[in-house]
Formats: sequence, C-alpha cells, structure tokens
Amino acid sequence: MVAGKQRVTIAAIADAAGVSVPTVSRVLNGRSDVSPGTRELIERLLREHDYRPRNSRHSGRARLIDLVFNDLDSPWALELVRGVEDVTHAAGVGTVVSQVHHRTTATRQWLQNLRARATDGVVFVTSDVAEPVHSELHRLRVPVVIIDPAGGAATDVPTIGATNWSGGRTATDHLIGLGHRRIGFIAGPKDLLCSRARLDGFRAAIEAAGVPVDPRLMEQGDFRNESGFLAGGRLLDQPDRPTAIFASSDQMALGVYEAARRRGLRVPDDLSVIGFDDLPDACWSSPPLTTIRQPLAEMGALAARTILRLSRGETIETPRVELVTKLIVRESTKSLAETTTQTPT
Repeated sequence: MVAGKQRVTIAAIADAAGVSVPTVSRVLNGRSDVSPGTRELIERLLREHDYRPRNSRHSGRARLIDLVFNDLDSPWALELVRGVEDVTHAAGVGTVVSQVHHRTTATRQWLQNLRARATDGVVFVTSDVAEPVHSELHRLRVPVVIIDPAGGAATDVPTIGATNWSGGRTATDHLIGLGHRRIGFIAGPKDLLCSRARLDGFRAAIEAAGVPVDPRLMEQGDFRNESGFLAGGRLLDQPDRPTAIFASSDQMALGVYEAARRRGLRVPDDLSVIGFDDLPDACWSSPPLTTIRQPLAEMGALAARTILRLSRGETIETPRVELVTKLIVRESTKSLAETTTQTPT
C-alpha cells in the first residue's frame, strides 16, 4: 500500500504495484512495452493516489515541452522533430517548436513566451545554453536536455548525441578498404562537437592506414548543400583531385554530387562519395548515397523521454548518451580498381 496522505512518489507507486520505477515511467510516457494487466494496475494506483508530477506549478495547464533549434531549414531537423513528437504524442504532451537563429533578441522573446505559458522541459538542438538562459530555466525549475551540444554543456544538463568519432572513422575505413588513398574531407561547423568528432575519426582512419593527412584535401563546410557544392568544387578543381570525398553530412554530399556533375564527372565511376546522417533523401538520390546512419529520430525520442522523466523528478543515470551510428552501403562508392578515371596516388 502507498502510505499516508503526503504527496505520492513514482517510487511508492512502483513499490505498491510490485514493479520497477522504469515500468511506471513507461506507463506515464504512454509507452506500449508494458503488459495490459500491469498497465491497468499502475494506472489504477495512479488514479487512486492522485499522482502528480513534481512540477505542480503546471497544474491545470496543458502539458508542453519546448524543442528549440538555431535553424529549422533542413530535413535533419525534421527527423529530430518526428522523434520528439512520436514520444510526446503518445504521452499526451504537446510540442512547441522554436527557432532562435543565435540572436539575443529572439532568445529573449522565446524566454518571455516560455514564462507566460510554462513548460515541462526544454530540448535544445546543436547549441549550448548560455549562462543567463540556464540560470533563468533553473530558477523556473525547467529541466533541459541538449541534442548535439556545441561545446561543453553544464554538468547538470543531460546531452544526447551519436557515435560521431566512430562514424567518421567507419566512413573513411570504407573508402580506404575500396583502395582509395587520396580522400577529400568536408567538415561541418567548427563549433559543434559532432563536427569535430567526425573530423577526428577521419584523421584517425587516415593515419592508421599510413596515409599522410594532406591539408589540401581538407575543406570547411556548414552541413548545408551549398557548402558541399562549393567545397567539393574546390577539391575537384585540384590538378591531383581526390578519388573519393567524405562529406560529413548528407546534404553536403549531395552538393558534391552537383559539383561533380558540372565537371563532367560521374559518381561513383569517376568519384566515390560518402555522407553522414542517412536522411530520407539519401536513398532517393542518383545514385543512392552511401552514408553513415545516425539515428536522428531515436535521438529526438530519447531527448523527449528524458525530459518527461526529469519533469517528474526522476534521476537520470548518465549525463551523456551516444546512440550507435552504422555504415549504410549503397551505390555512390566503388573500388578504385573499378573506376574509369583514376588519379595517381
């Protein structure tokens, strides 16, 4: 039995039901992986003991979480939104999506809106939480999670990402295994941890293969198509052009496709290309893009589940979670021995 009239906790509900705290959490989150009998018992106990999350300041208001991007103009962002909304919809929680563009005025306006309507928690994407914002959210008792933090997040802020270093190494190892040694690399924004990790993975694979890292084959991009097109063009205009290019996002890889097409080069016959993300367009490109799949929807879903747990006052086991990346081989990479135009190495 749950004792007394004091506010009941999720642990007390779990004890009364004879189940674990995560099982009660799954019921509260609307998850389907709980047996019908156990779900019915837990829901009855929650009703009988009038269970309320710790953030009772939201009583009588619609439950919401905030999902905040610096930029929303990419299919990458939409995959994260899809993952978040899969969880929030099942839990009967609304999602407020905002875009702040790194602007102080936009951030100030967003904070003002948040104070007015309240929220169960905030998920920030590819950013750090500025100290004034972090302090204000802490004062409001609003939990925070960051997906792909830009730098070192505060120690009390959980972060979610993917195995970017191993993904970068796997992509490069794939090209090396096909016989490529002159491999171009197009990096993402320098201020993002995920971008730097992919670059480090590329370097590690190149060095492990005994191939000198050639700075002339390193280009800077910003994850968008145009930067891949421009950086790819610079690489392909070199007298000793690369036989393969690793673009550290699918959008940049598709930009490389266009740079190659305009120069009369065919993928993969004249140039192998590999990307990173496995966005929906990757399998519909021509040719279908070989890439590193990062589980974007799953990252969004995990962020939403983490926020919902924090909003109920639960403890998070680890502050940093990285989901596994995976090589997806399609038709944009080819053995160097099979290419029609080879560049001497």
